[in-house]
Amino acid sequence: MRILLIHSDYLKFEARRPAIKEAEKPEKPKGEAENVLVVFIAVEHGDEKNPDSVVKQLVGEIKETAERVKAESVALYPYAHLSSSLSSPSVAKKVIERAYNGLKNDIPTIKAPFGYYKSFELRCKGHPLSELSRTILPEGEKVDKEESEALKAEKKLKSEFFILDMEGNLIPVDEFNFSNHERLKKFSDYEISGTRASDREPPHIKLMRSHEIADYEPGSDAGNMRWYPQGSLIKRLLEEHVNNIVAESGGMQVETPIMYDYAHPQLSSYLNRFPARQYRLKTEDREFFLRFAACFGQYLIKHDMLISYRNLPLKLYELSHYSFRYEQRGELAGLRRLRAFTMPDMHTLTKDMEQAKKEFLRQYKLSLGWMRDLGLGYEVGIRFVREFYDENREFARELVKLGGKPALIEMWDSRPFYFVMKFEFNFVDALDKASALSTVQIDIENTKRFDISYTNEHGEKKHPLLLHASISGSIDRNVYALLEKAFLDQRNGKKPMLPLWLSPTQVRILPVSEEFNPLAGKLLRKFESDNIRVDIDDRGESIGRKIRDAETAWVPRIIVIGEREGESGRLSVRVRENGEQREMSIKEVIEDIKNKTRGFPFKPLPLPRLLSERARFV
Repeated sequence: MRILLIHSDYLKFEARRPAIKEAEKPEKPKGEAENVLVVFIAVEHGDEKNPDSVVKQLVGEIKETAERVKAESVALYPYAHLSSSLSSPSVAKKVIERAYNGLKNDIPTIKAPFGYYKSFELRCKGHPLSELSRTILPEGEKVDKEESEALKAEKKLKSEFFILDMEGNLIPVDEFNFSNHERLKKFSDYEISGTRASDREPPHIKLMRSHEIADYEPGSDAGNMRWYPQGSLIKRLLEEHVNNIVAESGGMQVETPIMYDYAHPQLSSYLNRFPARQYRLKTEDREFFLRFAACFGQYLIKHDMLISYRNLPLKLYELSHYSFRYEQRGELAGLRRLRAFTMPDMHTLTKDMEQAKKEFLRQYKLSLGWMRDLGLGYEVGIRFVREFYDENREFARELVKLGGKPALIEMWDSRPFYFVMKFEFNFVDALDKASALSTVQIDIENTKRFDISYTNEHGEKKHPLLLHASISGSIDRNVYALLEKAFLDQRNGKKPMLPLWLSPTQVRILPVSEEFNPLAGKLLRKFESDNIRVDIDDRGESIGRKIRDAETAWVPRIIVIGEREGESGRLSVRVRENGEQREMSIKEVIEDIKNKTRGFPFKPLPLPRLLSERARFV
């Protein structure tokens, strides 16, 4: 069973129409409650083995949580979207009904009808325990064999949260004054709650479709996306930019398989130390898994290399198309969390901890540069094994100073994974969910596990330390963050847009009538000769409609041309980021764009240059 518990100011729901033929006849199609613990429930196939056990655990979990958050009522809400392995409807109805009967005498409880399309409205309270997710297994049932030991450890993990401020003070999170750090507060609450599922559709999903960037692929597994030409362009530009950053820092690019043998002794051991779920493939006599990062191939390459201390630090890098993680269905949300994604992965060998920390700082600075290149706000999260933090307090303070803001610190008493510390730059979206982008980890296990070694100054064989780095994080998740930022900008009264270097169309030319199409074509060729993406709205629409459509498409530079522009050679340019209407020569427009995109990669427009020739993808 999967459940999502939301402590809410209120809940209102109404059953609209049956979704399945087994839908129960509702006694009350409408319901509402205040100060309510809303429990979204997905009864799963495995629960059929011992429904008594899951009902008992469910009732106990709800009562305990309601008491902790001081909820005055409970609402049971059947929610099939939390699982891809649902029980039969008859079992699900019985489980929920019995849970209702087990609660109603102790706390006011309502139950939403089973098997209906329902409208609902709630307002989450927003404290650290207001969003919680749980997995309930029947007694005697083991965790799915595809769940690694690290995932099991993660569920049992006990940690403490602090804020490390700019003066180097480590402050318990509930004692920190968040008055000037609203987004840090949202990030902290999100991390402490442990809830990753979302009960609402993130705004970027509508934007990724309306701007013909990406969409769900109904012919594949959930969490595998289709990318349209404009989305593919944005992805390729991001990929090329991170490739250039890593290459300039000394990363050597390799390419490795996406499928590995589950029985490989070192790989099977590593799987149990990494908190991710795998896709598995079976042939007649062997079992394989799809990689969830580009670690495996790089480990095996390094194992076969002859490495001297003079070669360190040594960096291998791969832009993995694709990596796969079998994320829980309730956590899949557009481009925010996927099952198939593009991840730039770099692994750096260092001879000792001092060299590891120096390289960590370099990669931290590269990640800061990446976030600034995308214009994304971020919150800093740093996670330590307590002993490592105690030995490296000044190092932690240096990271906070470089980040320029207080950081959320998670402290583990023992080491649950293969690393002793990691950092993440997190983006907080419109639903107050945080997503990690850039990250670096210090790994103290895997060079021994994979027998990766170097020869030191005395000719002795030594195991180096290993840094895992993704300077950008998932490329797909970067697109999500850019779209969510655009939505937030619009909500705050700014014009939404992508960075100029990532905008599919950088300049759109709007002829006021057909007679100016030749002039528009001449201007287009001049822009394209200077590597600027440009198109022409040659449709037979009014100039007002053309301007509105260009604004809706977030085009950064809109140029209207008519008789005056043809005679004077001066162009009327609408600049999106500041709303200015400027009169400029074509040379000035080109110089302005080149100045703002210098240092970033360029790729040509992936669509017909004339809007009249374009098909619609959505």
